[in-house]
Parts: sequence; C-alpha cells; structure tokens
Amino acid sequence: MLQTSSRLPGWVVLLGTLTALGPLSIDMYLPAFPAIEHDLGHGAQLTLASFFIGLAVGQLLYGPVSDRFGRKPPLYVGLALYVLASLGCVFAASLDALIALRFVQALGGCAGMVITRAIVRDRCDARQAAQVFAMLMLVMGLAPILAPLLGGWLLTVTSWHAIFAAQALFAAMCLIAVHRLLAESHDTRDVAPLRLGQVLRGYGRLLTHRGFIGYVLTGGLAQAGMFGYIAGSPTVLIEQYGIAPQHYGWVFGLNALGLIAASQLNARQLKSQDLTVLLRRALWVPLLATLALLTQALSGLAPLAGLLLCFFAYLTSLGYINPNATAAALASQGQHAGSASALIGSLQFSIATVAAIAVEALHDGTPHPLAIVMAACGIGAFVAHRLLARASHGS
Repeated sequence: MLQTSSRLPGWVVLLGTLTALGPLSIDMYLPAFPAIEHDLGHGAQLTLASFFIGLAVGQLLYGPVSDRFGRKPPLYVGLALYVLASLGCVFAASLDALIALRFVQALGGCAGMVITRAIVRDRCDARQAAQVFAMLMLVMGLAPILAPLLGGWLLTVTSWHAIFAAQALFAAMCLIAVHRLLAESHDTRDVAPLRLGQVLRGYGRLLTHRGFIGYVLTGGLAQAGMFGYIAGSPTVLIEQYGIAPQHYGWVFGLNALGLIAASQLNARQLKSQDLTVLLRRALWVPLLATLALLTQALSGLAPLAGLLLCFFAYLTSLGYINPNATAAALASQGQHAGSASALIGSLQFSIATVAAIAVEALHDGTPHPLAIVMAACGIGAFVAHRLLARASHGS
C-alpha cells in the first residue's frame, strides 16, 4: 500500500528508477548522433526508430508472462537482456549492427515500463495508483532534460561508446536493486498455464472492453500530442520563428517543468478528489489549447508568445491526464494487470509514433502540420473520454 507520509516508499523510488530507463535510452545518446554518423555512416535516426519499434513490440510479450510467472522473473530477463544489448552497442562496428542492437535493447528495457505499471496496480487501489503514477511523472519529466545533458557531458570527456556503457551500468544496478529490494507483488498460485490462444483471447477481451480502451485512447491520444510536439517544435521554433538552438532547450525544459508541477499537484489533489473528476476537468485544457493553436496557425496570425502559451498549457495538462487515465484503465483488471499494462504501453506508444511521423510527413515550412496533429490529438482524447471511458460508467 502507499504510505500517507511525505516520504516516498522505497518500492516507489525503485519503480521510478526503472521508469527512467526508457527516457534515458532515448534521450541520452541524441547529442551523439553526429559522432555516431562520423564513425558508422549516415542514418543514426534509424537506431532511434528501431528502438521505438522494439518498445511497441516488446511490451506485448512481457505482460502475459508477468501475469503467469510473477513480476520479478520477467524483470530479471528484461534487464539482463538490456545490459547485454547495451554492451553490444559499445562495441558495434557498423550502423546495421547498432540498429539491430538498439532493437534488442528496447526489447529488454520495456520490461521495466510494463511491469512497473502492473506492480502499482498490484499494490494500490485506483486512487493510490494515480498518486504513484503522478510521482513517476516526476521522473518522466526530468529524464528528458537531464539525459541529453549527461550524454553531452560524456561526449566532452570520452566517445559515444561510453554512453551505452553508462546505460549498461545503470541497468545492471537496477537488476541488483530489483533482486535485493523489490518484493514479488503478484500471486501466481492459481494462474492458468500460459498458452498463445489464451494470451490472444486476453488481449481481445481488453480491446473490446469499452471502459479500458476508452481510458487507453484518452491517455494515448493526449500523449501523442506531446510526441508530435517533440517531433515538430524544433523545426517550428528554431527554423520558422528564429529561436536560437541553445534557447530552445530552455523552452523544452520549461514545458517539462510545467508537466512535473502539474503531476505533483495532481498527486496532492487525489487525496481528497476522485481521479475521474480530475481527469474530466483536465481534458478541457488540451482541447482548448489546441483549438487556439490551430486557429492561430491557420489564420496566419500566430505570434510566438501565443504558440508557446498553447504548447505550455497542453504539455502541463499531461501531468493530470496520463497518471489518472492509466490508473483508471488498470483499476478493473486485477489478475490481468500485466497484460493490461502491456497493451496500454504498446497502443499508446504506437499512437504517439504515428503522430510524430505525421508531423514530419505533413511538413510544409509552416506551423500548420504541428497545429493540425496536436489539435487532432487534443480533440481525439476529449472525444474518446466522452464516448467510451466516461460513457462506460455513466460518470
């Protein structure tokens, strides 16, 4: 159970550490792209794409396995695989090898993403789970800020190989901590044997569960808008509005701090308010922010201050939307929390990847593509909640 004191329980801190593995793997090596291409050839972005694919695929594997064998055994396997793949990246002699190893690295690293959510569901009721997820948002907000800084510092004192060595060391420390400090949270004594047909039927049941899929789409579409922002905002703000690259980092960081602050405020409000109420109210923010953004962009009257305000409002609202939507989706899943968590991660990450690709595909030298994609995500999240999630329980 979640303690009511201000001090975070040790298992929550450990889950936060495991959650950091994803953003650490994505953001830490971004400053090394030029160095990687200098050594291995053009196409460093493909190593990022292969990692995304590995995350989407791998999450579906760990969910049913963790429901059948418990939470810790798959964590052991995933973290060990991540360590080995990271060490392979250190010694990669070609870009193709690095692309393949990044895929394997993602297959290992996503174990922590899936099983973290399942452990929270095992230990907490819906309100407590939303509080824990809000606390974990602190990690998800800080990691994209700190990871590139750490990667950039390593590049100044050594080569890009050291970045993957640091990732291997971090995962190895997580593996030891999981073994020594994390108690098993899932009782597998009465669980049926794992069979492919059973797994597929379980995923089919979840996909047709109106409330579950409604909350997944609500959170997934809202998060997809953030991925669209990450993909499109450098071009819009730096190339089209002339913000200096070094100042762009401050804009990115300010938005991340807004998300962190909102998530911690959400955790406090959850002590006295229902998570579904907070979620319903928060969804108005991305809806209105993206409608304002779209209106400014299409009218041709899009001052920089107006765009920045819309971006900040949208990203800050995710501090309420993501933890509460995730907790609501998992609330009724019980013994199937692992599979539910896997499907949440896979679907949401797939939707977010599509949004990022759409921003790039629609690129026309104006803010229009980013505004359109973010508006589609903000409106879609609001509609998914109204038509599916909220309607499923009449709230």
